[in-house]
Amino acid sequence: MTGSLTMNFHIHSVSNQLTKIICFFLSALLIHSSTAESSEFERMYPKKVWQSKKPSEADLNSEKIDTIARLLGGRGCIIRRGFVVKSWGSLSQKGDWMSSSKPVFSTLLFFAIQEGKLKSVHTPIKQFSWDLCRKDETMTFHHLANMISGYARPEKPGAAWAYNDYAINLYRLTLFDRLFQETPAAVANDLQRLGSLQFEDGLSFSKKARVVASVRDFARLCWFWLNKGKWGQKQLLSQDFFDTYCKSHVPKKLPHTDKAKTDDYLEIGSYGGGSDHFTKYGPGIYGYNFWFNDTGRDHPNHVTWPDAPCDAFMTIGAGGNSAAIIPSLDMVIVAAKAKWGGPKAGDSTSIMNRVMKIAAKAVLDGQAINKRSYTITGETKKWHPITLDFRGPYTSETADWTLLVMRENSRWSTKD
Repeated sequence: MTGSLTMNFHIHSVSNQLTKIICFFLSALLIHSSTAESSEFERMYPKKVWQSKKPSEADLNSEKIDTIARLLGGRGCIIRRGFVVKSWGSLSQKGDWMSSSKPVFSTLLFFAIQEGKLKSVHTPIKQFSWDLCRKDETMTFHHLANMISGYARPEKPGAAWAYNDYAINLYRLTLFDRLFQETPAAVANDLQRLGSLQFEDGLSFSKKARVVASVRDFARLCWFWLNKGKWGQKQLLSQDFFDTYCKSHVPKKLPHTDKAKTDDYLEIGSYGGGSDHFTKYGPGIYGYNFWFNDTGRDHPNHVTWPDAPCDAFMTIGAGGNSAAIIPSLDMVIVAAKAKWGGPKAGDSTSIMNRVMKIAAKAVLDGQAINKRSYTITGETKKWHPITLDFRGPYTSETADWTLLVMRENSRWSTKD
């Protein structure tokens, strides 16, 4: 639940103390979006191997963490504050992460910009010697990374949404063959890029440049994303890229592509699926190959995962190869060949929603709520305009709010 609400409260014939209490209650609703800067706990980064902790040692409810593992199945792990707090199945077995590989493309795109190899995400790909048709001449990396390129579809770039694996293949070929002019493995494993993450089992790529990695190594990628490009004491990729691009970039009202045959006029083939497949969801919740927890074109009254922290985002791959990244909980949940299910945006019964709901409930330290205190000052007035900004990890659609304000021999309690 996001957005702002301005309300006028009638405060008449009450003490200044009660006015402060009411204002305190309103301010207490401003749950901030917890990040590394607000955490009391030092984040750890794995070196050659992950360190482990029991869930209870990371302020987690062990039974709820076990429930997540049983619900997902497959093979997976849960990272909290940089420690493995739960694992199941083989952590070392490598596999194809399918479309969860796509955020790696965008990560490497940002490295290219940081290194001066590319001016911006809005650089037209025509500059890389593609013989594009007239309709597609304005196509940019931004269009390709957000499934709005129109390649092989009837619309112009930016005019319609289509989950388009022909366009993703064009993204892949432009990025590696024509921009970096190196293999995906060489680009990614460069020590100035993702090679610094010290993958335990090795990061490799399939012929179509899909990531082939173990669960514990894909968790390193997720931990890198959660920490906005930081690894250990080094900011490998500028945080600005995450602040700018780690959010939805597909307009909420963007229409779906028209029904039409795939026109792969460049004859590049597909990354795996069709030019309009997998899901209608995307507008309002998709950006640079990640999925975000927000309202969308087809679910305007509900966020993607109604009971998940608002800052949660995911990589979603076919065959149950997906990961949930939840900065406010200092947590990533990674599982391969698992029962994640599809996006089902706005559906509280979806496995994705249920997993993140349980994860939020497993957090015992209340780190996203008990970080700040607010002091309200000012004179008593009959009307007090208050602006509320409902944001933060615990502002789910079904969240309950409880506030206790204590004074000598007095207690007020409010629940909404």
